[in-house]
Amino acid sequence: MRGEGAVAQSAGDISGGGAGAPGEVPPPRGGSGRSRRAGGGRGSRRGRRRVLRWVSSVLALLILGTAAAGYLYYRHLNGSIKTDALNLGENKLGGSKPNAFGQTPLNILLIGSDARDDEANQALGGATDTFGGPPLADVQMLLHLSADRSNMSVISMPRDTLLMMPKCTETNGKVHPASKGLVQTNESLGRGGPGCTVAAWTELTKIPIDHFMMIDFKGVVSMADAIGGVPVCVEQNVHSRTRDGKGSGLKLEKGTTRIQGEQALQWLRTRYGFEDGTDIGRTHAQHQYMSSLSREFRKNAKLSNPVMLNSLAQAAIKAMVVDPGLNKIDRLYDLSMELKKVPPSRITMTTMPWVYSTREEGRVEPEAGAAEAVFKMVREDIPLDFKGNGPTDGASPSPGVSATPPPPAAATTAPASAPAKIAVSVRNATSGKDGAQARVKNRATDVAAVLTGKGFTKATADTVTGGEDTTVVRYATDGQAADAAAVATALGLPAASVQKSADVSTIVLFVGKDWRTGDAPAPPPPAPTSLPTSAHALNGDNEGACMQIQPGFTW
Repeated sequence: MRGEGAVAQSAGDISGGGAGAPGEVPPPRGGSGRSRRAGGGRGSRRGRRRVLRWVSSVLALLILGTAAAGYLYYRHLNGSIKTDALNLGENKLGGSKPNAFGQTPLNILLIGSDARDDEANQALGGATDTFGGPPLADVQMLLHLSADRSNMSVISMPRDTLLMMPKCTETNGKVHPASKGLVQTNESLGRGGPGCTVAAWTELTKIPIDHFMMIDFKGVVSMADAIGGVPVCVEQNVHSRTRDGKGSGLKLEKGTTRIQGEQALQWLRTRYGFEDGTDIGRTHAQHQYMSSLSREFRKNAKLSNPVMLNSLAQAAIKAMVVDPGLNKIDRLYDLSMELKKVPPSRITMTTMPWVYSTREEGRVEPEAGAAEAVFKMVREDIPLDFKGNGPTDGASPSPGVSATPPPPAAATTAPASAPAKIAVSVRNATSGKDGAQARVKNRATDVAAVLTGKGFTKATADTVTGGEDTTVVRYATDGQAADAAAVATALGLPAASVQKSADVSTIVLFVGKDWRTGDAPAPPPPAPTSLPTSAHALNGDNEGACMQIQPGFTW
């Protein structure tokens, strides 16, 4: 029997190419960035039309986050919310787990689809031969909301990223086998829907994803118009157009311009003209737009303007697909209230650390050590701004919103019992989660003896085994939290190793594959003190961000 302690979660819970001057500079390594399925020329034509959708996903959250007083406006929209399965893969991880104080972080995958299956999307441009074709997840962003609601991290994955695709099984039983080679990440959406995109992220990052929100790009224009436009900045005059007609057509003067409508669409599509002319520069432009938009919502979407709020909400919901856990207005409302607690100064937007692929020109792959370091920070609820978790005004999760509401104050402040009074069950989980290594014989007995030597005389070896990559202490009730933390402290385990779980009935120490020998677990690697350069972090409060312009695209 495996003892991995995943926390059950009901569907209704909200867990707390470059260019130079037109015709003068050859295309960069990035090429068209289109899926290999599309073909070179076709991909180039299609490459102009797909990058704004991730912003739409975030817009939906921000819009709803301003709508406390407009709740009644949205009730009639319940029937308009479209849903799809959360995870079509085999590795579902069981949702985010509460920390030692019963606070639960929240991970939402934001997906931008390039589906062109209706007149509204087709009217926004793009090659007509793409109409009605398989959708691609051209924008993918993971939003992590900290357990204490003090900070938020957003990680973008470049759509040119190559990954191994997991097996995905649609709800009708159709199976998409795991890929035998690397596949461009945006193809995941065509393997059964957003649930396969979630599965691909889960497989890569090992981060439990609680919800997804997917939006096509037809709502971007109307939402940008409704908010009165979004200020963006360029370091020089820019015109995104090559001599052979490529580019978004964006034309801006140096400095800050408030963009909306078609111009907002052009900004989010622009590749030629920003930085080095690749999809990476476009991602950075999207981050600037998102940061600015977030600030604009806070400034302008006042509760005293229900007409604007209603218009924004309708535009978002009509263009949105969510998982079943977000299929009601009240659930979206509760989610929005959680997101709203984070001030812009604690929102960090990054790009997944990447390197150019040596196996396929113009594509990128996750930068092995650096990408995993960022994913690990998210798994352990460590802020990407390195300021630490901590209270902000109203930052604790709201009761009834988290899958496991925060315990009463007495439970979080009660002192731990004396070691001799704490019953601890020790399980041998040294095989790791993947079971690739054989369990170390008698390991639970040996570690129970270590605990006994530290005064925990009620420590016993459990005959039940499990599999964990790192050693963790799990507990069942709020009253056990302090005692579980005392066990972790005695063994030198980090605070993140203490987890509340519905799969245990008492305090259980899972001895992971990081502690196969000796009287103490292996010390964790030092925590990073900064993000890799390729992550290109942007703080949500930075109003001075300005896009660098690619040589040859000024006027």
